[in-house]
Amino acid sequence: MKENGFGIVGAGVIGTLHAEAIGLVPGARLAAVTDVVPESAKDLAGRYGCTAEPDLAALLARPDVDVVSVCVPSGLHAEVAAMAAAAGKHLVIEKPIDVTLEAADRLIAAAGAAGVTMTVISQHRFDAGLGELRRLLESGALGTLLLGEASTKWYRTQGYYDSAQWRGTWAMDGGSLMNQGVHYVDLLRWCMGPVAEVTAVCATQAHQVEVEDTALAIVRFASGALATIVSSTAVYPGFSQRLEITGTEGTVVVEDGRIVLRALRSGPPGPGGPAEQAAAAADAAAHAGGIDPASHAAQIADLLGAIDRGRQPSVTAQSARDTLEIVCAVYDSARSGRTVVLQA
Repeated sequence: MKENGFGIVGAGVIGTLHAEAIGLVPGARLAAVTDVVPESAKDLAGRYGCTAEPDLAALLARPDVDVVSVCVPSGLHAEVAAMAAAAGKHLVIEKPIDVTLEAADRLIAAAGAAGVTMTVISQHRFDAGLGELRRLLESGALGTLLLGEASTKWYRTQGYYDSAQWRGTWAMDGGSLMNQGVHYVDLLRWCMGPVAEVTAVCATQAHQVEVEDTALAIVRFASGALATIVSSTAVYPGFSQRLEITGTEGTVVVEDGRIVLRALRSGPPGPGGPAEQAAAAADAAAHAGGIDPASHAAQIADLLGAIDRGRQPSVTAQSARDTLEIVCAVYDSARSGRTVVLQA
């Protein structure tokens, strides 16, 4: 595999995480970074030994940038990524793909027209526990799926939202579900299949923001299985993200990427208890930036393999759109007070 040069757009917390992850991937080299705040770009470039470019156009003009990591506010993802695609750059987009389905569709069309490969970060699909859970599901070890639960009970201070004008806005960020809970919504769908309908309530309880800081939803899948989604940034001090999948033959529980309970009719029980949880879980639950870059690195490596072999990445843009559709349905249901039926 040839060396691939990366450019990062957005030098904040997530841009730094991408820089760390790129450094872990064989065949990847960070070439340049840019940000609307020049000092932030210079700082990140200095720490990771690359060039700080004055603007997006300058970064996209570099022939040594093959892949662009889009780490700007969520409501700008499609706009920035479409420009990168038009410049012939492959794409790594931080979650979510954008905050509206219309923007996601524009981006998917732009990437397709440009012939570039794109992945949207869902790094937890590469966690060890999720890989094992998928193998169990594919083998039929859980039987017919009945019930699921995706829970993100994190804590963010008002200072977190006040740290940037775009945080906690509908246009650029979305609420606790769009920003923090979206990962486990993606995992729930990945494990249980397409969603048929959503019924939800949302509330803003502990922060002065225009978006929700707590979301609750009941989901019915096309298969007939049911699930709940819980997401909040108001739960002090913050707890592990949790995915629970139950079928006719047993239950598996994943917390922060590790299986903590495996109870199957067909075999002995698996691991359990808090000792199995990831060491970084408390940091991620309590504040932004406490994330291990290893799973991001695994997803970036998967993208490079897809580019090299001419295949689709494991996490496609369409799968990211499917996840966004669920999040948008939660918001639509909460606003209307009605069940939202998703298109087949």
